Amino acid sequence: MPWRRRRNRVSALEGGREEEAPPEAAAVPSALLTSPQQTEAAAERILLRGIFEIGRDSCDVVLGERALRWRPIQPERPAGFPNRPKSLKILLNPQSHKKEATQVYYEKVEPLLKLAGIKTDVTIMEYEGHALSLLKECELQGFDGVVCVGGDGSASEVAHALLLRAQKNAGMETDRILTPVRAQLPLGLIPAGSTNVLAHSLHGVPHVITATLHIIMGHVQLVDVCTFSTAGKLLRFGFSAMFGFGGRTLALAEKYRWMSPNQRRDFAVVKVLANLKAEDCEISFLPFNSSDDVQERRAQGSPKSDCNDQWQMIQGQFLNVSIMAIPCLCSVAPRGLAPNTRLNNGSMALIIARNTSRPEFIKHLKRYASVKNQFSFPFVETYTVEEVKVHPRNNTGGYNPEEEVEDETASENCFPWNVDGDLMEVASEVHIRLHPRLISLYGGSMEEMIPK
Repeated sequence: MPWRRRRNRVSALEGGREEEAPPEAAAVPSALLTSPQQTEAAAERILLRGIFEIGRDSCDVVLGERALRWRPIQPERPAGFPNRPKSLKILLNPQSHKKEATQVYYEKVEPLLKLAGIKTDVTIMEYEGHALSLLKECELQGFDGVVCVGGDGSASEVAHALLLRAQKNAGMETDRILTPVRAQLPLGLIPAGSTNVLAHSLHGVPHVITATLHIIMGHVQLVDVCTFSTAGKLLRFGFSAMFGFGGRTLALAEKYRWMSPNQRRDFAVVKVLANLKAEDCEISFLPFNSSDDVQERRAQGSPKSDCNDQWQMIQGQFLNVSIMAIPCLCSVAPRGLAPNTRLNNGSMALIIARNTSRPEFIKHLKRYASVKNQFSFPFVETYTVEEVKVHPRNNTGGYNPEEEVEDETASENCFPWNVDGDLMEVASEVHIRLHPRLISLYGGSMEEMIPK
């Protein structure tokens, strides 16, 4: 076996000092060259010891009285990043945005994961709901985390699937969940969609390399999650939702998927604004109680911990209702759609826009892109809450049969909701409940990426 000395000084352990390696050390008869597996671990006097290159491996070489032994040197993982993943399950949505997710992953993400020595197993998401069906049954025991490459819809679907699997593994009923258990694996988000609200809120920027480096370093933070249910039955897990204008805009955009993402979004916004209408609703909410004892009970999963808390109710005509457990940063709202909330502060932002004129509502929407306060309008109300119930007071899905043109955004007897960029259609009351720190996401501040 060809081998050469890696350095010209070796340590003479017996003398406790460094000496020149004797010339004959490099010419030991091959009969004496034995691997650690072939040599008995018998005690013998060590003559010389040093680091040499054998083949392509750096080895710890020990010359004893009877044999020459060596073993490959295994590099230690950096002490500053104890949670670095070794193996990841990758879920890639090739249809995200302009079908760029595949290129983003293989050109920008995979090379960095390989350099970090992380093993990957890639599955291409072939249809809506693929991640949900896959994560219900696939073996995840050998993985340290799951990574989604796509937009908000894909990321939310994977998060929902991981949480459902956690409930199933815990033997819990998944139709009715009061106190869900935490997802068992952390989730990484690589922004590669038309909207990247989740990744943007998590990292502060919708940047592929930044997201990848957080995953490589093993930066994990717990994030609050909501459950959406109707008539006591779980609809899904999610991070944010919009009802009214936000839901109708998404519902209309979904009907024009042959357009590019930006085109159908802009088209839907203009058309829904042109046909702006308010929803007749009753909204009940439980205000956020920050006292330590209440938060401890909720963190421990005390059932119906709101027994002695005071629900509040408002009703009327509302143009838009937003319920958000995360700040929801995006390109059109660099400060966030809900700038006063955080990723894991145990509360949600409830933002209500009551009925007003179209010009005033447009002013409110434009404020999201500026530094001005988008909530300083008389028709906008904001609350910090833990639970919300939105109850539409008609069952026509917002469609007025007296109008000449049927509302394209309304399905029969259903109301459209925008949940993390996914369309959810519900005919009756929706109950949104916050569950603090329910899922771990790969992400953190940039300062954490610098070793101490």
